[in-house]
Amino acid sequence: MSASTPAFIPFTRPSFNQETIDAVAEVLRSGWVTSGPKLAEFEATLSNYFGGRPVRCFANGTATMKIALQVVGIGEGDEVITTPISWVATSNVILSVGAKPVFVDIDPITRNIDLNKVAGAITPKTRAIMPVYLAGLPVNIDQLYALAGQHQLRVIEDAAQAFGSLWKGKKIGSFGDLVSFSFQANKNLTTVEGGCLVLNNAEEAKLAEKFRLQGLTRQGMDGMDVDVLGGKDNLTDVNAVIGLEQLKQLPAYQTRRAALARQYFDVIRSEMKSAQLDQMGLELPVEDFTDSNWHMFQVILPLEQLTVDRAQVMTELKELGIGTGVHYPIITGFTLYKNLGYKTSDTPHAERIGRSILTLPLFPAMHDDDIGRIAKGLVGILQKHRKS
Repeated sequence: MSASTPAFIPFTRPSFNQETIDAVAEVLRSGWVTSGPKLAEFEATLSNYFGGRPVRCFANGTATMKIALQVVGIGEGDEVITTPISWVATSNVILSVGAKPVFVDIDPITRNIDLNKVAGAITPKTRAIMPVYLAGLPVNIDQLYALAGQHQLRVIEDAAQAFGSLWKGKKIGSFGDLVSFSFQANKNLTTVEGGCLVLNNAEEAKLAEKFRLQGLTRQGMDGMDVDVLGGKDNLTDVNAVIGLEQLKQLPAYQTRRAALARQYFDVIRSEMKSAQLDQMGLELPVEDFTDSNWHMFQVILPLEQLTVDRAQVMTELKELGIGTGVHYPIITGFTLYKNLGYKTSDTPHAERIGRSILTLPLFPAMHDDDIGRIAKGLVGILQKHRKS
C-alpha cells in the first residue's frame, strides 16, 4: 500500500485487547480448553447481567434458537411467525424442528416485523412469535407480549444483534420469555463464535443443557442417561474467556458505537444536502439513541432513482477502500423457500428493503474521519449514477 492509498475500512472488525489475548493463553496453558470452569463463570456472569435469569451458552447463535424451539416443544405441524428480513438461520431453525415459518411483512421505517400485521397471520397451528431486532433495534416489546398473551403464544426473541440493547431502561434479555443472542465475530460482544439463551426457570435450563450435549444427563461418578435427542452445541472455555473479557469492555464499545452513529446522521445529511441530493430518498435508520445498541448502521438505497444496482454501488465503494455488507436479502427469495411455496411479493416492504438495504462500516476501532470518507464516497456514487 502506498502512502497515498487510504487504509481499507471493513464493514466490521472485532476488537481484542492484550488482556483478552493473555486470558486465552492462560486457558490454553491450563489444559482445559473445552466446556469447563470458564464456561460456568461466563454463564454465571451473564445471568447476573440479565438480573439473575438462567443463561446457557452454545456454540453459535443458530443453536440457541433451535434449542429454544425444542425447549418449548415446537415441532411437526406447528407454525412460528417471524420476519422475512433476517439472517436465514432464523427461519431455517424453524424448518429444522419440523415446523413452518410464517412470514409477516416488516415496518418500512424500523425494518422489523410489523406487529400490527401479526394477528392476521395467527392460526390454530401458531405456537410462537419469533421477532428479530434488526441492527439492535427492538420491536415494541409491550405490544409484542400483549399480543402473545392474548393468543397464548410463546415468544422466542431473536436478539442475535441486540446484546446491550434496552427497552424502557431494561436490558433486552432481563425480562420476557426466551431470548437468544449471538456472539459471532461481528457482534457487539463476541466470543468469535457462540451464543447464549436466556431462559425462564431451572427446568428449562436443564432441558437446554440436555439438547446442547446429546441429551445427556450425568449422575454420580459414572451414571449417564439420554432421554431426549440432543446435538453437539457446547461452547468451549476458550470462547467463554473471550466473552468474559468482552463484557468488561462492552460499556466503552457501546458508547463508541453510538458516537459513530451520531456522526453518520450528521455527515450523511450534510453531504446529501451539499450535493443537492437531500430529496433523493436515501433512507437512514431510526435515529434511536435510547434503546438501540447500534450493532449496524444501514441505509436503504434509492434504487428507483439510480442507473445502477446495489452490487455496483458496493463495488465502487470497495474501489474506494470501503467495505459494506447486505443484512439481509429477503429470506423468501432463496431457492429453498421458493421451492416451499413462499413468494417475495407476499411481503412487499421486505421485498423492496431486501433488495436495497446496505450496511455501512460501524465498529469501535473506527476513526472519526472514517465516517466522512464513507459518507462522501457513498454520496458521490449516488450523484454519479443518479437518473437524469
